[in-house]
Order: sequence, then structure tokens, then C-alpha cells
Amino acid sequence: MKKHSNEKDELADKRRFSYRMNVFFFASFVIFSVIIVRLAFLQFVEGPELSQEEASNITKDVPLAPVRGTIYDSTGTVKLAYSKPIQSLYLTLYKNYGDVDGQPNPKIGEVQEMATRLHDVFEKYKTPNSESLTVDQIMEEMDLNSRKANGFMPRLIKSDLSEGEVAYFLQHKDEFKGIQIVEESVRYYDPDTVAVQSIGYLKKFKSSKTLKKYKEVDEANKTQTDPGLVYTENEFVGFDGLELQYQDKLRGKSGYTSVDVDLRNLPEGVAGTTPPQKGYDLISSINKNVQVKTEQAIMDQLSWLHRNPVSGRLHPNAKTGFAVAMEVDTGKVVAAASMPDYDTNVWRTGSISTEDYDKIKYIYQNGTIRGFLPSDSKKRAESVVLLGSTIKPLSVLIGLKEGFFTTNSVYIDRGSTTFGGDNRRVQNSSGHVYGAMYPRDAIRHSSNVFMIDEIGKKLYSRYGAKGVDVWDKYMEQFGLGIKTGVDLPNEWAGRKEYESETESSLTKLAYASFGQQGKYTTMQLAQYTVMLANKGKRMEPQLVKEFRDSEGNVVEKVKPKVLSTADFSDAYWNEVQRGMATEVSAFGGFPYDFARKTGTSTQNIGGKLVDNGVFIAFAPRNNPKLAVAVMIPEGGFGSNSAAPVARAIFDAYDQEFGLDGVPKKNKDKETETSTQ
Repeated sequence: MKKHSNEKDELADKRRFSYRMNVFFFASFVIFSVIIVRLAFLQFVEGPELSQEEASNITKDVPLAPVRGTIYDSTGTVKLAYSKPIQSLYLTLYKNYGDVDGQPNPKIGEVQEMATRLHDVFEKYKTPNSESLTVDQIMEEMDLNSRKANGFMPRLIKSDLSEGEVAYFLQHKDEFKGIQIVEESVRYYDPDTVAVQSIGYLKKFKSSKTLKKYKEVDEANKTQTDPGLVYTENEFVGFDGLELQYQDKLRGKSGYTSVDVDLRNLPEGVAGTTPPQKGYDLISSINKNVQVKTEQAIMDQLSWLHRNPVSGRLHPNAKTGFAVAMEVDTGKVVAAASMPDYDTNVWRTGSISTEDYDKIKYIYQNGTIRGFLPSDSKKRAESVVLLGSTIKPLSVLIGLKEGFFTTNSVYIDRGSTTFGGDNRRVQNSSGHVYGAMYPRDAIRHSSNVFMIDEIGKKLYSRYGAKGVDVWDKYMEQFGLGIKTGVDLPNEWAGRKEYESETESSLTKLAYASFGQQGKYTTMQLAQYTVMLANKGKRMEPQLVKEFRDSEGNVVEKVKPKVLSTADFSDAYWNEVQRGMATEVSAFGGFPYDFARKTGTSTQNIGGKLVDNGVFIAFAPRNNPKLAVAVMIPEGGFGSNSAAPVARAIFDAYDQEFGLDGVPKKNKDKETETSTQ
């Protein structure tokens, strides 16, 4: 019985053993099958992708900042914006000092010690104007957890090193593993503050992504295959003016260092370096001498208006002035002043202190192309003002074109007129009664009542409410209410007040006819003046003449561009130009016959009516070379406030280029030589 029991137990053990072996072999089979399938998948499916990824991980490209091109004035010799070399300290981390499982890395002491030593050197050799860096700030710039850049990327620790700092680090380079002195460039601007709002300024790329352009660049960076087009976070980029408008041409291309990295994404060695390519130099149309004299003329005139009564009173709120001088044949902008201005070098580090920004926040934008609000905007006029009587040459052109009168029609000016159901009354300035006049006389005398009776009322009589649309069509034909096309960013199209719903169509047309229903920029006013001078060609305002490469070769010339043409009879143009002959004392002794129109626009500011000074002119009358537009918000009559600025601009241009084609500065030199 016992023997039978033992045999039974032995048989059960064999069965259990056999079962376990079967399970073991089956599990082994399954495991090996999974491994074989996975290996096959890796080799045939993921293999090519992993091979490519492995290859890309072997070598990484570290960008080197591009060398930005220079912006010159029209002579091609005066630097308005240029880059100077500086020495910067970079640190490459060859160890992983980042947090481990959310805890500080045990090796953190090594890098803290280096940060302390760097701080001591910076403090010892810093210049009086350089900023101090704390140990914590240095540690932050080291970016130990690679939040700002990949592990193999060098970290910028400090820019614009002093000579003492450079010498020390070169001598003790072996004591600071991973440090590198790199020559970079910093942007400087002409200390004479020449057309600063038009030239623009730079900011760091990382703080410029509010602009659409740099949002797109940031997205493109993620898939960019050309290392030369990759933007780094600390790279300086154009943020306004020509610096922004021509960013791609001025920037050039980044250089790059090819770095071998390990599986931890840390550098192992340098495979090679490709140097940066310098951007193109920009030759602007701005002439420094004409520009500086324009700016000074505005500031002198503002000061004069504060001290001398005009029309029986002072003008203490005349604190801004704007002027544009444009060549009639080419559209080249010789001067564009938005005053007061400021020193663009405050942006040199890529940022600006709160204190400095508070000083410039109401003047750093370009008032010649944008609506510019002063600090106390509820009490003072903005940069874009009503045109006043400077619109009257166009009003007369419209009347002639519509057949409301001819060049020989006689109108009797009685000093005032009424319109509308409420018999609203408008009179000429100071209530002048001019009597019988031709259309040209209406321009010369600046008759408000002629414009209302002969243009405003008749547009309404013929077209009814559609008359406003007809008026708008003519305005846009002359570049008023649409962008001029100037090569500057963020241009404003103006404000068409005749589109508001607060007035009747007749009232809108009546007031629009003598310049009280549209606010436009000085650039628009200059473009319009050019059209009056060249008889209808709307020239694109241009601030660039050409681009040159680093060898000085011209790579692109910017050709004049006619945007559109206004088709009017030559007799109409001649009539209007003859009428642009208002007496202007500021041009006493001016050696050229010239066409001009003064303007005084009235608007309500803070519950008070104020007068804005506006003035347009071109010279010489029969062979126009230069057109000028000036606005002095709250400056009073245009003949007293804006006209003197225009005279200074014409004189400056005559000196540099010659309104008759002969620069007077050359004549002056010849005279001096002959008398010696």
C-alpha cells in the first residue's frame, strides 16, 4: 500500500515538472518572438528614421551672430546707423548641472564656484558705465536646466567686456572650462539724432515677437534647414523704421560652428566653423545736412511761437512740428522730421529703462506717417491735423473737372455764405470780402465761401448724399485717406471725418471743400504737393536710394515709382499753380519763383478752438525740383508758424543740391577761392 502511494506521488511530481517545463518553453517562445518582431520592426520600419536622428544628433550647428549692414545718408559717406565690434563672454557647459528628479544637482557646487569667480573678475575689471552682475544673475544666464537653449549651445554671460576683462580671461582661459571670448557687434546711431524715427532702432529677437514678422521667423526657426537664416533669442533685430523695413537685407546671414555632441546633448568637440555674412549697406535718400537743418528749424520755430505773439497771442501749446521734403521727379524723401526727437542710442542694449522710456514715449514714434498723440492729448492736438486751406488747390481742380466753372468763370465773393436748413454761416478768414475773382484768385486769397458755393454745394446738388463718395474718390486719387506706399512700417492712412454720421452730407461737403473734414499725415500732404507740382503723378515716397555689398558694389538701385496718375486738363493744372501765390513774409528775398499755399485748420481741443499751422510749397514754379509740407499743431496761422520752416528747408536743399541744379555750397567755395 505504501509502495503504491509513493509511485502515485512520483507520477504527480513528474506531471508538475512537465507542466512547468511546458510553461517555461512557451514563455520563452513568446518572449523571443516579441524580441524578434521588435528587432525586425526597428530594422525595417524605424531603422531609417532612427539612423537619420542618430546622424543629426552627432553634429549640431551653433549660430554665430550676423554682421548688420550700415545705414548711410544720401551721400553714402555719413553713417546714420552702424555697428561696432564688442567682446562678449560665452560659456559652454560640458557637464550636466541641471536638476535631478526635481532636486539640485550634486555637482552644482562646481558651477557656483565658477559663477563666484566670474563675478569677482567682473567687479575687479568693470568700467564705470558697465552694470554689475550678481552671482545669482550669472547663474541664471548659465541656464543650467537648458530652458533657454539646448545643452550644447554657448550661454551669453556678459556683453561689451572691458579691456581688462578680455585680457584676464584670455590669460586664464584654462581656469574657466568652457568660456569663450566672442567678437560681436553693437548698434550705434549718429549722435546728431538724424531722422531717428525714420531710421528706427533694434531690440532683441526674444522681445520682438509681438511683431508679425518675427512671429513668422520664430515659427520658421523650428524647421529652418539653412543655419544662416536661424535667429537666436539674443540676436538684435530691427523693430521700427528702416531697421525693420529692410531687416532681411541689413541682417546678412548667421555664421555657425558645427559642434559634435554626445547622447546627453552635451558638446564633445568642434567640427568646423562657417563665418557670418555681412548684410547689405543701405544708402538712404535722407541728406544729413538738409535733415538737421529741418529739425533745427522746427525747434527754433516752436521756441519763437512761445515767445512772440501771432494774431495777437502766444502759442505755448505748439510743442510739436512735422515736415517732409520730397523730390518732385523721383519721390525721394530728402528730409522727414518728427520733432522733438530723441537719441536712439537709448535702445543700444536691446531694452530701455522705465525712466528713459517715460521721457520718450510720446515722441519716439514717427509723427510724419502716424497719428501722434501728445502726453496731454485731451488738451493738445495730435500730429495729424486738418489740412485747412492747403486743400483748396485740389478743391478747385475738382470744380474744374466736374464742370462747375471754367478757368475764366468769375465769382463774386461777398465774405460769407450760408448752407443747410439751419442756414449755417461760414465766412472768410477775418471776414475778408474779395469781390470778383477767377478760380486762381480763390486759391490765392484762400476764399472759404468760393469753395463752399462753387464746389461743396454743387457736389451735393449734383450727387446728393453720393457727393461724399465722389469727394472721397478725388481725395484718394491724390493720396489723401490712403497709404502713400512709403517704405516705412506701420503707416497710417489718415482719418476721413467726412465719413462720420454726425453731420448731413451737405455740411460734410461744405466743410470738406475748405479743408475741415480730413486729417492726414505730413507724408500724405507732401505726396499730394508733389502731384500738384508734376501735374498728377502720384510718386511713391522712398527713403532708400540703393543697397551695396560689403565690397561697396551696388547690388540694387531703388527706382522711382509712379503709383497712379490723376488725369486733368493741362489748363486746369496751370490755373491751380497760378493760384498758389499767397503772400508769405517768410519767403522774402527767396531767389526763386515758387508755388505755395498756406493753411490754418481749426479744431476743438479740450473744449477750446485752436488753430493748426499748415503749409505746402514746391520750387521752382516752372521746373519743380522739391516739394515741402509742414505741420505745426496749435501753431496758429500757417503763414506765420509753418512757412518759416519750409523756407529753411528750401534754403538747405539749395545749398546741397541747388534748386536750379547748381549746389550753392560749391558756388560759395568758388567765391571764397576767387577772393583769396
